[in-house]
Amino acid sequence: MNRSLAEAYPDAHCELDFTTPLELAVATILSAQCTDRRVNEVTPALFAAYPDAAAYAGADRHELEQLIRPTGFFRNKTTSLIGLGTAVVERFDGELPSTLAELVRLPGIGRKTANVILGDAFGVPGITVDTHFGRLVQRWGWTALTDPVKIEHAIGELIPRREWTLLSHRVIFHGRRVCHSRRPACGACLLARSCPSYGVGAVDPEQAARLVKGVEAPRLLRLAGLGDDLAAEAATTAKPVEPGGPTPSETPVAPRAAEPAASAATDESGPSGAAR
Repeated sequence: MNRSLAEAYPDAHCELDFTTPLELAVATILSAQCTDRRVNEVTPALFAAYPDAAAYAGADRHELEQLIRPTGFFRNKTTSLIGLGTAVVERFDGELPSTLAELVRLPGIGRKTANVILGDAFGVPGITVDTHFGRLVQRWGWTALTDPVKIEHAIGELIPRREWTLLSHRVIFHGRRVCHSRRPACGACLLARSCPSYGVGAVDPEQAARLVKGVEAPRLLRLAGLGDDLAAEAATTAKPVEPGGPTPSETPVAPRAAEPAASAATDESGPSGAAR
């Protein structure tokens, strides 16, 4: 299955935009209970205003809150970002550390976020157990465990360490495009023959094909053996992927009612993501 995922998603990658380890840490903190797309709309202005850890440490709280408001839970996230900047300046001379043990001691960074940073910013293999990853490896029968840390260790024993980071991206890509939470496209999945959960979603090929999302849809349908006609239709009708649906936060957040929602204008505006 891992080999099939590698063939299906040769370009799988982190869908948060960043250029430095600190930027990735900040973006990942903002992605809690927020989509990657929304985070990528916010971060260009944020990264320009706060280029280093010292800038976050000395940030005006109100100004920082307003910049990240569209990502939700902005007060809690502001606390994490200011705390992160302060800790990085005081403990690590302004440079984000590159070990799991050091990262998880920083404000706003738990094990999942640390593995994202290690894998994508420092090239240190890590398994990121988000909601997509946990759901899919359970559906595939790779593990029956539900605790994210236990899942991480269990899958780490199955897959060579050098592939951990790419495996995480491939599984997340598949969860966003084919193996959806509520309506998985079982009948259009290239893993159907080896999946013990085949049938929990639509099995009719035409119905399932319409559930596959993203620009990769035509190629994914061909890999699933559905032929050129459905692939051609998917090229014009496939819905876009919403990168990164809300995922559980690793830091305590207040109830949403405690933080006013961003205005409609704020929600629908903002520059597109910066180049990775």
